[in-house]
Amino acid sequence: MREFIIMTDSCCDMTAKMAADLELEVVPLSLHMGGEEYRNLLDGSEIGFQDFYNRIRSGEEATTSAISVGAFEERMRPILRQGKDILCINFSSALSTTYQSAAIAAEDMRAEFPGARVLVVDSLCASLGQGLLIYLCAQEKKRGATIDEVHAYAEATKGRVCHWFTVDDLNHLKRGGRINAATALFGTMLSIKPVMHVDDTGHLVPVSKARGRKSSLVELVNHMEKTAVDPAHQTVFISHGDCEGDALFVADEIKKRFGTEQIYLNFVGPVIGNHSGPGTVALFFIGSQR
Repeated sequence: MREFIIMTDSCCDMTAKMAADLELEVVPLSLHMGGEEYRNLLDGSEIGFQDFYNRIRSGEEATTSAISVGAFEERMRPILRQGKDILCINFSSALSTTYQSAAIAAEDMRAEFPGARVLVVDSLCASLGQGLLIYLCAQEKKRGATIDEVHAYAEATKGRVCHWFTVDDLNHLKRGGRINAATALFGTMLSIKPVMHVDDTGHLVPVSKARGRKSSLVELVNHMEKTAVDPAHQTVFISHGDCEGDALFVADEIKKRFGTEQIYLNFVGPVIGNHSGPGTVALFFIGSQR
């Protein structure tokens, strides 16, 4: 049985240490800001997470770039030359063309390396939702599962990775076309905070509205209570747009309500954070359905 590597992209928003511990190959998306191009590296070495959010708060704007076919091929080729196979799990195709680039690169690599297995998964996930799916797949690999078994596990599990999030500033969602200008204006005036999720097709969908910040954070946990499978024994991920205190509040609520012990926090990276903005808090867990 050939050894295989799990590859992903930097929209998984894992810490660099976790990605290294799981022996992942992570290909970065890019951010263009202030006339410079930065790779969205998990360690923040080209643009720091707090630096990015401070610049967004000061009014700077940024654009983001998906990963090209060529960039994937450059990272796949050395692995295949070592005689290893690749399982590539990517950012939702509903939010980026990164998955499509990976799929084209995989087809090219299979032609270049006959007999090699290069399998690609559209995670239909974002941020640490994608990270959670990859984390669970890596656990399957550690238990000795084959590339085909982990691929099947990823496909069977991705539709149960629940994404619930709220934002502090509606104007970032307005700029990204997620809500209209009137909704952003009146929501800001009335301190209305949207509660959103990623649906079965990988799109961002508004679900409800909460009055005030604390209520919106509690609402994330309420949604977890409705669908989480055995929440006490799950691994739960929370990502945040430079508002660790609010993420810790959500983590504490989960611990108090469900007794969950394994909760990991990290930043929403700059590629996704450019669209969701500072103050985003996102909760990810496995549910009976999204």
